[in-house]
Amino acid sequence: MRAAVVGAGPVGLVAAYALAERGDDVVLVDPDPGPAADGSWRRHGVMQFLHPHFFRHQVRDELPPALWEAVVAAGGVVNPAPEPLPSAMTTLACRRSTFEAALRQAVAQRVTVVTGRAEQVLETGGRVTGLVVDGSELAAQRVVVAAGRTSRLGEQWRPEAEGGPCGQSYVSRMYRARPGVEVPSGWIPTGVIYRGYNAVVIAQDAQTLSILLVRPAADTALNALWGQGCFDRAMAMIPSVAPWTDPERFEPLTDVMRGGTLTNSFRGQGTPPYGLFFLGDTVCTTNPNGARGTSLGLAQVGALMRALETPDDASALFDEWCTQNLRPWYVDHVARDASLLRRFAGVAVDPEAEVTSDVIGTAALQDPSLMPVVGPYLAMLALPASLDAVKPAVRGLLRGGWQPVPADGP
Repeated sequence: MRAAVVGAGPVGLVAAYALAERGDDVVLVDPDPGPAADGSWRRHGVMQFLHPHFFRHQVRDELPPALWEAVVAAGGVVNPAPEPLPSAMTTLACRRSTFEAALRQAVAQRVTVVTGRAEQVLETGGRVTGLVVDGSELAAQRVVVAAGRTSRLGEQWRPEAEGGPCGQSYVSRMYRARPGVEVPSGWIPTGVIYRGYNAVVIAQDAQTLSILLVRPAADTALNALWGQGCFDRAMAMIPSVAPWTDPERFEPLTDVMRGGTLTNSFRGQGTPPYGLFFLGDTVCTTNPNGARGTSLGLAQVGALMRALETPDDASALFDEWCTQNLRPWYVDHVARDASLLRRFAGVAVDPEAEVTSDVIGTAALQDPSLMPVVGPYLAMLALPASLDAVKPAVRGLLRGGWQPVPADGP
């Protein structure tokens, strides 16, 4: 059938490709025309486009092979997991601009790309009939909305979203290694929680890396980090970051960039007309510093394709899958982020209160016997409920005097 996909971010691109592989005649609609002739690209309106990304092994698992190969051919750096971890836990060090440009080029060979703004979903008699794009009607018997968390398309059929701001903001800057200088290992980012902030080093493609500082949004004193001179001086003081921002070894590629209005949210499909589906951040968003967004978004694409095998119940089946497999990560992030804000402020963890995943993950560094349970959660191979098995042991550590103390730093 004729399918229209709204939104050409990673989730929309992969959904459009997957529908075309199923046999649909696919039109992909997005207001962004794509990279310029010289390869430059800003993706206006997509705040996180130039901020750092980390692509977990689920990204390789969920991408169709042709799209994975396109990303690697564009320069994405494949990092096999170190022993004794399973080799299947391969991650990807890559800028989002590289990742998305490679996907877009490959997908454009299989689908029709229309530059325009989708304004309305059309339906007749309980069935979707297409879209209004820049004032003109685009006929379609299937519509997938993957237009991001701020999209209002089709909201009249959906429940109110759960969640809201996570209370954190960040600043980041991108660097390139000077000739002869090695970037850090890209298998996983290196993050250190200090008093009041989290400092993260994230390797990318083409000898680039990004530095990310996560902070409480309410700590307005740290707004000064938006100034380039202040940011540079601060990075030179932070032990885990200073080696990777040394101007003798690394050249800045961007200005200091802000990231705000970060949210944790979940929103069900509701009761849409037959043939209409919501995907990606329109369904679930999690604080980006957990590096789960792309993995959860692409997993949705696979779940939707499976649901379409039983078309009469596709929307309900997909909604049920999202509730069971996405909502737990949203709930986990809400608790985790609230706990992290308390830790930033130096508040001791109460052993009699609910033990959150961030504390459990830190406890596993103190007691490696917890790792057989904690490891699969950290790798997103097990849902957050799997951590219930080790909560008594973590409470025991806390009652014995252990606390997840921030590292020494400015």
